[in-house]
Amino acid sequence: MQLSDIPFGTTDWSAVEPTEHPGETGVAYWRTRQFGALRVRMVEYSPGYLADHWCVKGHILLCLEGELHTELKDGRHFLLKPGMSYQVADNAEPHRSFTPMGAKLFVLD
Repeated sequence: MQLSDIPFGTTDWSAVEPTEHPGETGVAYWRTRQFGALRVRMVEYSPGYLADHWCVKGHILLCLEGELHTELKDGRHFLLKPGMSYQVADNAEPHRSFTPMGAKLFVLD
């Protein structure tokens, strides 16, 4: 990945207006900044959140709070706790997430 044409800056995530994204159950709140082709998000999942689709977008994701369960379409399952991350390429392995207790994530895609 080449990062270019992004001047130095800071982000106060509490000042970025959240958008609501309902899941199959629960809801995700995204605070999003766009830097050229790079999307950077602070995401909060409500307790009981289950994604409503299999995602094929590539991400680098860091769990900040809570627990995030990620299921791959091939049946594998991964659990992220605070301080853990995952990475997956575009169109590589369909995945979806759920959290019984809620989670806060930092996501690059």
